[in-house]
Amino acid sequence: MIGVVADLNLVCSPGGGTPSIRLASPQGRWLMVATILGSGLAAVDATVVNVALPAIGRDLGLGFSGLQWTVTAYTLTLASLILLGGSAGDRFGRRRVFVLGVAWFALASLLCAVAPTGGALIAARAVQGVGAALLTPASLAIIQATYADADRARAVGTWSGFSGVASALGPFLGGWLLDVGTWRLVFLVNLPLAALVLWLTSRHVPETRDPAASGRLDLPGALVGAIGLGGLSYALIAAPTDGAGSPAVLVAALLGVLGLAGFVVVERRSRTPMIPPGVFGSVQFRAVNAVTLLAYGGIGTTLFLLVIELQVASGLSPLLAGSALMPITVIVVLLSSRSAQLAARVGPRRQMTLGPLVLAGATLLGLRLGPDASYLRDVLPLVVAFGCGLALMVAPLTAAALAAVPVEHAGVASGVNNAVARAGQLLAVAAIPAAAGLGGAAYADPAVFLDGFRAAIWACAGLFLVAGLLAAATVRRG
Repeated sequence: MIGVVADLNLVCSPGGGTPSIRLASPQGRWLMVATILGSGLAAVDATVVNVALPAIGRDLGLGFSGLQWTVTAYTLTLASLILLGGSAGDRFGRRRVFVLGVAWFALASLLCAVAPTGGALIAARAVQGVGAALLTPASLAIIQATYADADRARAVGTWSGFSGVASALGPFLGGWLLDVGTWRLVFLVNLPLAALVLWLTSRHVPETRDPAASGRLDLPGALVGAIGLGGLSYALIAAPTDGAGSPAVLVAALLGVLGLAGFVVVERRSRTPMIPPGVFGSVQFRAVNAVTLLAYGGIGTTLFLLVIELQVASGLSPLLAGSALMPITVIVVLLSSRSAQLAARVGPRRQMTLGPLVLAGATLLGLRLGPDASYLRDVLPLVVAFGCGLALMVAPLTAAALAAVPVEHAGVASGVNNAVARAGQLLAVAAIPAAAGLGGAAYADPAVFLDGFRAAIWACAGLFLVAGLLAAATVRRG
């Protein structure tokens, strides 16, 4: 929802000519279909798998920490490598990286579908995240680099709108596939879609690259960043079962801290860093990203737990549980543009303050959920309020991140803000359920899960509250 990473240097051909493809032309329309379907693979997969988690856990014998890793492994590699994926497209060709990402994602999806054990599935999910990190930034970068100036804004809007629709359909699709078959279909459905994307791309998408991009990719930065995030995630997930003082948890936590510290050192010394240190010279940029880290931690954890609660404790079928979340994305798609227009007139601070507070209130409505929950009385008010909170916050937050740095760093600023959002989700999904006592086979016992779910709801609401207060205190009005 926060937007995808893309370098905004606009080039339409290897020779660096002027972007010239018109949106209304046959090539322009098919190019749009290819990029929407490509980015939709990653967008749908991020939501559709959550619906399948209870079924995956039962079939593969995974405890709750295993379900966390099924989500976290994908987010970890995606968050660690998405900036690197954008840089690779600029240097080696955006279409080439997009094709590589789609093919990689499809192969990883096949590995997920045939995984015989929970460990194999988690490893395949990590591989799948690498593909998403390549194709996600390349899809928007292709649009930025190929459409004529007069059509570019409309093309980006079309891409954003249909990508939102794909995210909204993801939980419904996952629930339907579970109802008619098995959770393995959730991954197998990616294969024909990926084949269609590759065919359309080969016929209708021109190659583009940034002739000014030079130097090596920042592989050391990506490596130490992944070690840092992975170490902390492991420590947070394993602590409830292994004990906070166990050697494995302590070593993982130490690796996490050293990895993140090493990431800062590597980025400062690198000639071609993923994150130029200068972008954090802006107080506004630091404030916006602090709010992003907290708010998206709450968003990721709430949605992760909510779709499990609706099946485990409230007794909804996978199809109904997935469908229940559709209003969230529909509201965001319908209202985000108006929210952005309002923020352009009055500044981002009010909406960045009010949005998280609305999200906190919406999340607390989850305390009403349980075995006797009614969709119209209990679930619908929650998801409508949650969608309104997102619509209030997301567009102003993204715009504030871009406006906080010079225009030549807009692509980097968007990428950093996206990576921070995913890192917030990664760490919160690891930490909050563990702190709430959701471990072992908690998801198999409705009463035990409901107790942990309610404790986690309070923690998520706290994150939103702190994010709103932080925005009120630190984000500039203009």
